[in-house]
Amino acid sequence: MQKQNIIQALKYTLIAASAGIVQVASFTVFEKVFHMSYWPSYLISLTLSVLWNFTFNRKYTFHSSSNVPKAMFLVFLYYLVFTPLSTWAGDRLTTILGGKDFIVLALTMLVNFITEFLYQKYIVFKDK
Repeated sequence: MQKQNIIQALKYTLIAASAGIVQVASFTVFEKVFHMSYWPSYLISLTLSVLWNFTFNRKYTFHSSSNVPKAMFLVFLYYLVFTPLSTWAGDRLTTILGGKDFIVLALTMLVNFITEFLYQKYIVFKDK
């Protein structure tokens, strides 16, 4: 059981890292190419990475073929809380830190990585 948990955590980490690349790349495009401010850049890039992360973790990490709409709804509930809090906190932190957008993004992504793994493992895909 312990080995299975370690393998699951490693798979989640690799997929989350790829979702992180999606988020950072799209965030960079929105901020540097389209000159959007922090919060819309963050919100759009977060949405793209969530779709990526959910799709691949459902299939490869948690091996879930069960009720996809239910799983998506549970992930939606997580982001219903996480998104406004992280958007607000990130926007405030970029103001406080004088525009250190990428530092704030990295901190937010770290909090998301840890909390979402636990949420998906113990709530979304617990009955896989």
